[in-house]
Amino acid sequence: MKYTAHINIMPHKELLDPQGKAVNNSLHNLGLTQVADVRIGKHITVALEAANRQEAEKAVDEACKRLLANLVMESFEYSLTEG
Repeated sequence: MKYTAHINIMPHKELLDPQGKAVNNSLHNLGLTQVADVRIGKHITVALEAANRQEAEKAVDEACKRLLANLVMESFEYSLTEG
């Protein structure tokens, strides 16, 4: 069965996000002062084949933990769709 995983990886809330801070400051310089905070992360889409949803979730979880996310600095969440 074919699945698509949409993975969001974000820096931990406790950590500084220098890239987000720079974008936030730039938005304020453009006059968008209503923006309160910007955090920048990654969105990754993965197409995979697995026998069932459980195997697909296991594969995506392992990919995130072993390669896609730096668990010391980042957290991840994902959604999985069939087809």
